[in-house]
Amino acid sequence: MASYRYISADSHMEVSPDRWTDRVAKKWRDRAPRRINLPDGGTATLIENRPLVISGLDISTGGGDHHQISAHQMAYDTAPGTGSPEQRLKEQDIDNLEAEVLFAGTGGPGFWRGVSNNEAYESIIHAWNEFCIEDYASVAPNRLIPLGIIPQSSIDAAVTELEYCAKAGFKGVWLSGFPSNAPYPVPEDDRFWEAAVETGIAITTHLSWCTPGTGPTFNYARKVESSFGDDPIRRINKFAQRSGWGTLPLIFSGIFDRLPGLTLGHLENQLGWIPHWLDSADDEYDRHMAWMDQFLGVKPLARKPSEYILDHTWWGFIFNPSGVKMRHIIGVDKCLWSTDMPHFHSDWPNSMAKGDEQFEGVSEEDRFLMVRGNVIERFHLDTDGPKSLAEANG
Repeated sequence: MASYRYISADSHMEVSPDRWTDRVAKKWRDRAPRRINLPDGGTATLIENRPLVISGLDISTGGGDHHQISAHQMAYDTAPGTGSPEQRLKEQDIDNLEAEVLFAGTGGPGFWRGVSNNEAYESIIHAWNEFCIEDYASVAPNRLIPLGIIPQSSIDAAVTELEYCAKAGFKGVWLSGFPSNAPYPVPEDDRFWEAAVETGIAITTHLSWCTPGTGPTFNYARKVESSFGDDPIRRINKFAQRSGWGTLPLIFSGIFDRLPGLTLGHLENQLGWIPHWLDSADDEYDRHMAWMDQFLGVKPLARKPSEYILDHTWWGFIFNPSGVKMRHIIGVDKCLWSTDMPHFHSDWPNSMAKGDEQFEGVSEEDRFLMVRGNVIERFHLDTDGPKSLAEANG
């Protein structure tokens, strides 16, 4: 056992709606998510314009045995990871964790976006954020570290909620799409990015971010009717996974040149694919840039795509031994370990044993950074334990 405790950079708050929806503005409360008790003893969540979310499969660790997971029989307030803040602290102790960065759960922002009225949806988001910081994290603010949610409705709403989160004491926020809710970066987004840098709050995505549909991935200066290369940024980014899809359009928007201090954390993305993506993005960029400039008005970048990626992004992983082996290509300081508790990929209460499998042969300095040091730095955490390996070793 290590002489220090780990910190998960990506766990989840699975909280029954009836514990926080009384904070939703009264005029919109009937449109808030609601708990459904199932005949088999499990629970589910209901909201307009979305299928019923049955909690069992995603919200179940199986007690460390994934063969014991039930898709249905999970009840809020009894299953691991779904109860009170006090219960969560006990669960951290069992798993040798000092703290967890906490995203919302399966019935979170994407699910809530089923509410078509923007004002109602924004009220739901704000109610959750208030609950997180005032009722949940307040029990142990150094150990329970929820991320505020940024609404996907308008740039005004995004900036307003970001500023609230910064003032309320959140260490970071979860962004599900581009700040203005456009399908690609637009100049209005700069207000959000500037506020992020000014406040110093961590900006994160989770699992996937701006996954492209059938439309354009960038606001090209000119349009060209052609079956070849009609969306070159999609071509350059074709080997990206998960949150990588939103990163390249952001690079081409020039935001990292305008705000060199801006970084984004992409959690629950794993690591092993990133070195391949770095190579392919640079190669595809070199092959397509000339005609992108000539026909679409896309100006060449000041640096290679891979250089922007390495300088302005950091990444979360759960169990990814091949990615750990390639940590020095990505940058050890960009790799943040997590448990995903209490979701299916969690190994609670055996996270330490599972971690030993992927960290075999890794130096103690690198392990400390990935399981503790990097999350402290990226989220500016206050901790009771060591902030460096030297402190851990006394």
